[in-house]
Amino acid sequence: MSPSKLRLEFRLMKTPHQIPLRFTLACLAATGLVFLTGCETRSISNAGYRGGAYYGGSLYRGELNEFDVLGVDRDQSITDSDIAKALDTPTRVKLRRGNSTLLIQSGAMIPDDPMANELRRFVSVVPFSGVPADARHGDAKPDQDVRASYAKSLRLAAAKGGCETIVCYWGVLESARKDLASKPVSWVPIVGWSLPDEKQLMRIRLKVAVVDVRTGNWAVFSPEPFEDKAVSGAYNRGASDQTQVEKLKQKAYEAAAKDLLRIYGS
Repeated sequence: MSPSKLRLEFRLMKTPHQIPLRFTLACLAATGLVFLTGCETRSISNAGYRGGAYYGGSLYRGELNEFDVLGVDRDQSITDSDIAKALDTPTRVKLRRGNSTLLIQSGAMIPDDPMANELRRFVSVVPFSGVPADARHGDAKPDQDVRASYAKSLRLAAAKGGCETIVCYWGVLESARKDLASKPVSWVPIVGWSLPDEKQLMRIRLKVAVVDVRTGNWAVFSPEPFEDKAVSGAYNRGASDQTQVEKLKQKAYEAAAKDLLRIYGS
């Protein structure tokens, strides 16, 4: 057999194995892209929507560091005896009905009204900025002195405002979008609007910290997460998204306020 015929037979034997492999890799890559682009996570303090993309608000500068709010010094030398002493002298954090509480939403200049309104049913709310200390000082890198003193400064500010407790909360919105069967024809106008072509699933999760101003003792809890789904078209995508955000915030804030009173109320 001539060398040219041998090369031809070798290519014919090799090609059937190459095509499925390449096709499989391409399908896997495409599938990966679908899953990656179909999910979003954003802060409750940065939950805007514009032109099909999530964007940062002009006042948003990131989130408060949990360690700083709770006064946990990560550079401090800690011994086993320190841990044993803390366990032997536990102090329950209390939220007394009718007393003043400093309320902070991480990442926001002012806490959301629905959260403040829910808490006002039980306590007097004093709103406070949740903009990170580093952002306020305009530092390119975290200022260790500022961060180390932030918790005590926060407690002093609360004390001067007559607040016995500090309530700080963080929250994330997680969303996933799924195309509907009408997606290919969603551009067809029907009496001034388009066919709904996308379903968005959204979930909100909160984390709430309660700090005793006098002692610095603290507790952290998370209310149950809430989910919502909505179908939208290109004509109302942004409005539908923001309606979901507000609906989920309201549910989560109600649950958080009830849990605060049930767990820490006195």
